[in-house]
Amino acid sequence: MKNKRALVVMAIAVLFGLTAVILASRWLLLQPTASAGHIVVAATDINLGQRLTPEMLKLAEWPADSMPKGAFTDPAKLAGRVLKSSVLGGEPVSEAKLAPAGTLGGLSALITEGKRAITVRVNDVIGVAGFALPGNYVDIIVSTAKDPGPETNAREQSISKIVLERILVLAVAQEVNRDETKPRVVNAVTLEVTPEQAEKLDLARSVGTLSLALRNQVDPQSAQTEGATKLTLLPLAAPVEKPASPKPAVAPRRPEKAVVYRVATPLVRRNCVTVINGLHSSQECL
Repeated sequence: MKNKRALVVMAIAVLFGLTAVILASRWLLLQPTASAGHIVVAATDINLGQRLTPEMLKLAEWPADSMPKGAFTDPAKLAGRVLKSSVLGGEPVSEAKLAPAGTLGGLSALITEGKRAITVRVNDVIGVAGFALPGNYVDIIVSTAKDPGPETNAREQSISKIVLERILVLAVAQEVNRDETKPRVVNAVTLEVTPEQAEKLDLARSVGTLSLALRNQVDPQSAQTEGATKLTLLPLAAPVEKPASPKPAVAPRRPEKAVVYRVATPLVRRNCVTVINGLHSSQECL
């Protein structure tokens, strides 16, 4: 009896399980299927500046309600276009990642309209030990080394000053790949500047030595500095005042005795006459 009850319970459980599976499958079949489309994606990893060919692209299914903006559905429309940013395999190729139509491949495709590319010579110190990579921003510092003479004005003295700020590094040596993060010691760095900045940079190379200062990618704040000179780096020490030596004591002066000078009165010679009056005589002088 006990075995029969157990079998009945198991059969009922199996029946309910099958019923649930059938109902769930029917519910899923009745749900509207999401429409899917096809867009062009990269067949392999493609670096920026490369010209696209049919072998680099392929079509892939993509949900119609989440199509990327500017995506392409025909690979033939991308033939000969140049990438201005790197694309990974399977990543959609959109208009935002492409240089304008007719752009030739290479570094020129990466330059923003209205700007120029200029190359400066660097070494392992000037190039921030190889950490100035494509896509980074740097400040340009110029240092002049001229000893001030008696007739040298303030502008001609030795000074180190930031002349350009937040300059984009387009390439190091001949590499424009921005995916690498390892430092690379090179002898040249290509920068993206405006025409006015290109003139300043070219002049800075002739008046002194250049240095690159790597800056934060998201820091737009400008550095308001007056530059460093020999006087600000090594200020002159204030002259030390010697303590005044005590003055010798002066003995009080004794009051001098008054000197009385006597003036001799000159003798005046007088004429005298003796007068005899009886028994008396007197003398009268004129």
